[in-house]
Amino acid sequence: MNKKYQRYIEYIVNDIELPYIKSIEPYGLLEKEYPLVLSKVFNQPVNIRGNSVYDTNGNVIYYENNNGDWYKYEYDTNGNEIYFERSDDYWYKKEYDDNGNVFYYENSDGYIRDNR
Repeated sequence: MNKKYQRYIEYIVNDIELPYIKSIEPYGLLEKEYPLVLSKVFNQPVNIRGNSVYDTNGNVIYYENNNGDWYKYEYDTNGNEIYFERSDDYWYKKEYDDNGNVFYYENSDGYIRDNR
């Protein structure tokens, strides 16, 4: 990748906002270039199928519909979902014990369940 192109990709990465896919469109990139941008946004290699962005483990880490509504997901090293957020400001987070059981849950509505 030449330096000028590399700088352009970095510019896009630093300039886009949520919803990411909708924000990339005005830059005139080919769809096959979107993973290059989103890999930098998510700090990991990604694949895009339809409106979903996947990590290398096949987990959906981002989804965006045609209206610009979006969902973000994060996972721990065991593949457990630890964070979810959507465009209407709703979110939740979870923590798991060594057996994969949720022992902590908190959401944006103020609900907390703590089984420590």
